[in-house]
Amino acid sequence: MIWSLVVIILGLVVFEVISSIDNAIVNAHVLKTLPEKYRKIFLVWGLLLAVFVVRGLLPFLIVWMVNPSLSIFEVFAFAFSGDPSIMESVEKSKPILLLGGGVYLFLVFLAWLFLEEKKYAFLVEHFIHRRGAWFYAISSIALTTVTWFALKINPILALSASIGATMFFITDGFKKNAEEQEKKLLTNSSMSAWSKILYLEVLDASFSIDGVVGAFAFTISVPLILIGNGIGAFVVREFTIRGIDLISKFAYLKNGAMYSIGFLGSIMVLESFGQHFPFWMAPLNTFLLLGLFLFLSYREIKAEKVLENK
Repeated sequence: MIWSLVVIILGLVVFEVISSIDNAIVNAHVLKTLPEKYRKIFLVWGLLLAVFVVRGLLPFLIVWMVNPSLSIFEVFAFAFSGDPSIMESVEKSKPILLLGGGVYLFLVFLAWLFLEEKKYAFLVEHFIHRRGAWFYAISSIALTTVTWFALKINPILALSASIGATMFFITDGFKKNAEEQEKKLLTNSSMSAWSKILYLEVLDASFSIDGVVGAFAFTISVPLILIGNGIGAFVVREFTIRGIDLISKFAYLKNGAMYSIGFLGSIMVLESFGQHFPFWMAPLNTFLLLGLFLFLSYREIKAEKVLENK
């Protein structure tokens, strides 16, 4: 029992860290334009907001949204009291939660694979990226297929798939806008420090959705999600302060994060249709992909050093 809890929490921490690398890099770039006083304000109070408000409340909100018959107080009771009747209600709604989250994560992966500029780890990534227009066809076909199978089981399950897709397009719009806003923040010296801090907090909230939704592939235990994501958010802030230049050198970490997101999304979709996976499957996937892309990144760094020494 303790072993399974440790594995799940470690998996959550690693997933939160690698899925937040982009967020940490943006934060670091913007923070460099702020006076020391405001950096400390963001790093201290921003951490409290990121961990206790955004990542703290979002899991409860997601559980409550897929269990509208429960009050928000009953959802908190499910998390901390273990009431059997509430646990049974949440367990019945698990497929709805998993399908919406799985569709969301899989679309995040597809959008990265087809549309985003990236450091290519494999030749096939370059081939796929050159055919970015396929994203719209493939994602539409995938969503229609999932919805068709879901309708055979439960119309609410099909609605969950639609909500997952809607959530993806809303957050994807926020993220694309964030890229444009980052450029303005780095060049706009007239913008106040408080405006930049507020922007970073909103950006952090939008990036945190991937980590929180993906956490349900590991477990539906809200306390475990709070612990794992909270530790992961703290580690990301430490990277923002001390190690962002080092992390930036590992060129393929983003690739590892996205493949992990795609795999977790697939697991969630399959579990929503009744397929069972052992508790260690999601953490193992995260550890293996992180190890693979760390190795590829290290090999790239080593090759660059060899070229520099010639």
